[in-house]
Amino acid sequence: MTPINKRNSIFLEDAEILVHEAHAADQYLLRLWAPECARHALPGSFVHLRCDPLLPMRRPLSIMRASPSESWVELLYKTVGEGTGLLALKRPGERVSMLGPIGHPFHAHLEHPRPLLIGGGIGIPPMIFLADALRSDQRFRPFAILGSEVPFPFRIRPSKHLVPGLPPHVIAAMPLLDDWGIPNRLTSLIGLPGCFEGYVTDLARNWLEDLEETVRAEVEVFACGPHPMLEAVSALARDFGLPCQISLEEFMACAVGGCAGCVVPVRSADKVAMKRVCVDGPVFDAYAIFGS
Repeated sequence: MTPINKRNSIFLEDAEILVHEAHAADQYLLRLWAPECARHALPGSFVHLRCDPLLPMRRPLSIMRASPSESWVELLYKTVGEGTGLLALKRPGERVSMLGPIGHPFHAHLEHPRPLLIGGGIGIPPMIFLADALRSDQRFRPFAILGSEVPFPFRIRPSKHLVPGLPPHVIAAMPLLDDWGIPNRLTSLIGLPGCFEGYVTDLARNWLEDLEETVRAEVEVFACGPHPMLEAVSALARDFGLPCQISLEEFMACAVGGCAGCVVPVRSADKVAMKRVCVDGPVFDAYAIFGS
């Protein structure tokens, strides 16, 4: 377990696979024994994983959960190429080389005690991690909306929590969040029972429009998912005058800020600067990415 940067916050670990579960649509839940990463990870952090010794390039994967007390981190990924395809073949007991945790995390603000968490597809894991962190602070009242165009990697069930302002038939929830006491709803375009048939932003708009103005002013939006979804979430937040943080997912080579291969233009009041998604992000102010 070796720190590989000057701030001693990114560690190189020989991580042991504890759990590796296959789910529908080539999705996998991977739990790794990685004590340093588990101890230092924050919502929005990711890891850079060597999927196979024969592949020189690592793959960035978002952290979905972390247990400092039990020294593990969980990742949820979908096989999309050679690297993740080889990773999917690995079994519990095997080890993978891992850099982490990496990246600038989400920051919830007490002046906005109603976080709205929006995750789409492979952008769901950071929202689970953020929800896990928020549930320990009773001052926050988060609500999560998760969307997928393939079957969810968990068994959906009717929610135990009432959410005013939503269509009455929209009752599908993620059991983990529901058991944590966090109201959540699911959206899909493939006709899954109990899910909202539409985009995450459509359901979020319904919820926001139903809130009283003083309550809506307490909302802060957090999102991770495909680029078009993030742009739509940013536009939605702008329509309601709400602060919004987004996590970008870009192709990365080194993932520690050395190669500048993942830079994106970030706007401020008077200039545009090129920032590295890996270490300056992946979390950014939405308006700095998509304009105000």
